[in-house]
Amino acid sequence: MTGGAFPVRRFFERIIGPRAMPYVLHLRPLEWPIMSAHFLLGTLLAAGWGLRARPSVLGWLVFVALMNGGTLAINSAFDKDEGDIGYLKAPPKPPEHLLAFSLVLLGASALFGFLLPRPFAFINLACVAMSLLYSVPPARLKARAGWDLIINCLGFGLLTPLAGWALTGQPFSRAILLAALGFAFLFGTLYPMTQIYQVAEDSRRGDRTLVIQVGVGRSLWFALMVAFVAHGCFFAALTAQGRPPLFLLPSLLAWLGVLVPWIRQWRNWTDHQHEAGMYWGLVAWAVTDLSLLGLLWP
Repeated sequence: MTGGAFPVRRFFERIIGPRAMPYVLHLRPLEWPIMSAHFLLGTLLAAGWGLRARPSVLGWLVFVALMNGGTLAINSAFDKDEGDIGYLKAPPKPPEHLLAFSLVLLGASALFGFLLPRPFAFINLACVAMSLLYSVPPARLKARAGWDLIINCLGFGLLTPLAGWALTGQPFSRAILLAALGFAFLFGTLYPMTQIYQVAEDSRRGDRTLVIQVGVGRSLWFALMVAFVAHGCFFAALTAQGRPPLFLLPSLLAWLGVLVPWIRQWRNWTDHQHEAGMYWGLVAWAVTDLSLLGLLWP
């Protein structure tokens, strides 16, 4: 049984069976709402409420369920984590065919992407390629400090809202390009948060992640610095649209509210507190998404 102390897992395990449940869990569906919101941000900024249902649903399936789910599954297939990982507590042991399963999902994502506008298809294909480079040896860029950061900033931060925009078939505007660049830097703020509580696990595998290489304190200061750079890009995006940048203040304050206490107290925090800090970072990310959605609404 994979359920244990998790009644929701037990409920779905009764429906799909104990053999299928670990495959579903390693897709980390709890991350999908976050990925969906960031993806649909681009779609809504391009089309507003005029977006069409069928391509939007297909685009979500290709980019979020297949590509992102496959990315997280192939990561689990090689990492074989025993402790908590992002969006999955007490992960079950990776099942025997998880690698093949994840490759099928990524292949299907790459193929079905070409049923949609070509810019979307090529962005999605680039994300599939980066997923393989990130997790699969010998490249395994997640184990190389700096490269792990770049891949995530490009894939989640920059290309996800651009994929959502490209789904509508509209040409990219200056504002969305600047906003997506801002999100690339903003993921530079979030990414160290995802690693701090996993330092022991990553060290055991021999991975040299950003946080392991530069240390927790410097990683948090780096996160704060790039948060300011990200908001500078958002400021430029709003200026390009003639929108009032002052209303970005809630977003900036949300990030400061997460990072400043963390920087001051990290030496005394447990891994569970660092993990909670990551989830507060996701709340700050949601504030930023909602702020830009309101400020750049077409």
